[in-house]
Amino acid sequence: MSTYIARDIEPTVLSMAKSFPVVTILGPRQSGKTTLVQKVFPRHTYVNLEQPDVRLLAESDPKGFFNRFAPPVILDEIQRVPDLLSYIQVMADADRSLRGAFILTGSQQLGLRSAVSQSLAGRTALLRLLPLAISELTCAGIKLSRDEYLYRGFMPRLYEDELSPRVLYAQYYQTYVERDVRQLANIRNVIAFETFIRLLAGRVGQVVNMSDLANSTGTSASTLSEWLGLLEASFIVFRLPPYFENFGKRLIKAPKVYFTEPGLASWLLGVGSVEHIGVGPFLGGLFENMVVLEALKARFNKGEESNLYFWRDNNGLEADLIVHGADGLTPVEIKASMTFSKEFATAFARLRKASEKIGPGCVVYAGDLEAEYQGDRYLNFAHTGSIVSNQS
Repeated sequence: MSTYIARDIEPTVLSMAKSFPVVTILGPRQSGKTTLVQKVFPRHTYVNLEQPDVRLLAESDPKGFFNRFAPPVILDEIQRVPDLLSYIQVMADADRSLRGAFILTGSQQLGLRSAVSQSLAGRTALLRLLPLAISELTCAGIKLSRDEYLYRGFMPRLYEDELSPRVLYAQYYQTYVERDVRQLANIRNVIAFETFIRLLAGRVGQVVNMSDLANSTGTSASTLSEWLGLLEASFIVFRLPPYFENFGKRLIKAPKVYFTEPGLASWLLGVGSVEHIGVGPFLGGLFENMVVLEALKARFNKGEESNLYFWRDNNGLEADLIVHGADGLTPVEIKASMTFSKEFATAFARLRKASEKIGPGCVVYAGDLEAEYQGDRYLNFAHTGSIVSNQS
C-alpha cells in the first residue's frame, strides 16, 4: 500500500479553492497531481479523462458528461478534452458563488495553458506541481545524501511505493517521454530524438547551443528547437532565462536547460548506481540542476511565478542563479563540494560592481556548515527553498 507524502503546495491549493470556482494544477506526469487532489478534495467526484469510454462521453456529449459527473468534480488530464473548458466557464458564470467546484489537472502545457487562460480568465487559479521537494521528503522522515538524491530523484512513487529508480525511469521514458512528445510532434526518427534528449541530459546547466546539438544528432537546428519546445511543454525540461536588464550588450542571452526531474537526467546519462554519481563527470551539472529545481519548487508551491534567472557575460563573469526579489537581485553560486571555501563567493563582489541592483549573495553547496561570511550566506542544498521564500 502506498504511503502518502504530504505536499508543501496543499495550503496553497486549499486557499485558491476558497477564492476561485476552478483550480487548475499543471505539472509533469507522475509528479503527484492526482494523489494530491484526491487527498485535498476527498468529497469531489474523481474523473480520469485518460479512460477511453469517459473521454468519448466528454467529447461526444459534454452536457451529458456533466449531468453524470456534476460538480464538485476533479477532472484529471484535462488536456485530453480541452473543449470541456467552455462548458466549465458557462457553469462558473451561472453560479457566482461556486468555489473549488472544478479541480483540473494537466500534464501538457502546449495550448492548454493559453486555453485555460482564455476560457477561464478570472475564474481559475493556475498552479504548478513539480516532483517532491527535499523539504517534503525531510518532513516524511526521509533524508538522503547528495548523491542519493541525484541518483534516485524525486518522483513520489520512488518513495511511496519503494520502486527502483532504474525501473521507474525506464518505464517513465518509454510511457511518457516517448509517447507524449511523439504524439505531439509525430516524431519518426526515434534514434535521433533519443540521442538529442541524452545530449541534453549531459548539458544540464549549460547554455543551449542548437548548432552544436544539430551537428551531434544529424538533425536540423529548427527541428531540435521544436523538440525542445515540446519537451518543455510536457514538463520534461525547464529553460532558465538569462537576466540582462540594464546590464549592457555583452551578456549571454540564450537560456540554460535543466530537467524537471534530476533522476531522469541521471538515468539518461547511464548512471548505474549511487556510487557512480560522485566520481562521474556530470556531478556538477546534476547538482546544479537539483538546486535550481528546488528553488523553482519553493516558488511554485506558494503559487508564485518563477523569479529565477542566471547571469553571464562574454568576459566569464557569471552567477549560476539570480533571484529577482522586491529588494533587488540575489546572486547564487552553486557548488557540489562538501567542503566550505570562502573562494566560492569571489564572484559576488565583481557582480555587485556590475550592477547596483545586485545585493548580498548566497552559496549553495553540499556541506553542512551554514554561515554568513562578509555579508554572503552559505547554505546546505537542502535549504535552497529559503532563498526564494521571502522574495516577491
